Amino acid sequence: MNAFLHIAGVDEAGRGPLAGPVACAAVILHPRKRIKGLADSKKLSPARRDELFPIIQHKAIAWHVVFIHVGEIDRLNILQATMEGMRQAIHGLAIAAQHALIDGNCIPAGLPCSADAVIGGDDLEPAIMAASILAKVSRDRHMQVLDAAHPGYGFATHKGYSTSEHLIALERLGPCAQHRRSFEPVRRLLEVAPA
Repeated sequence: MNAFLHIAGVDEAGRGPLAGPVACAAVILHPRKRIKGLADSKKLSPARRDELFPIIQHKAIAWHVVFIHVGEIDRLNILQATMEGMRQAIHGLAIAAQHALIDGNCIPAGLPCSADAVIGGDDLEPAIMAASILAKVSRDRHMQVLDAAHPGYGFATHKGYSTSEHLIALERLGPCAQHRRSFEPVRRLLEVAPA
């Protein structure tokens, strides 16, 4: 591949939580506009992710973030919902990707370009690192909005993951509209809820 091929890095954030969407991002980095400090979003502090977010948006040739919401996650299952989000993120790029590097071991169907799955890609490929940061920051900010709409669960703090705080709130309040019905323990709580 030559240096000017438009290669999109693709990653997700939020496959594991009990609540909220999964966010998928695709980023085509500019080969001559290097971004210092890129890394897997999970290895960066929230403050550093927030600093890099607008830099990536400004310096990238193209980027696109997609949310796949709870209803689709429950309808498709989380793996297929993630694949659909990645497909949409690549299709949504303002400049078409000629090749995609997908974090993980699966390649979504229906892509407009060739692709490789890269296990551990968010530690190896700068474009995937950039995508992981855009996906993570976008999702975290969305969970803060959901926290205001659904008070008491602590979404702004734990971002929907199954922390002890979240599980206690879930037992006390029951599931809200943002909880994934197909995930345990949400499914169990719905099964035992009074009609």
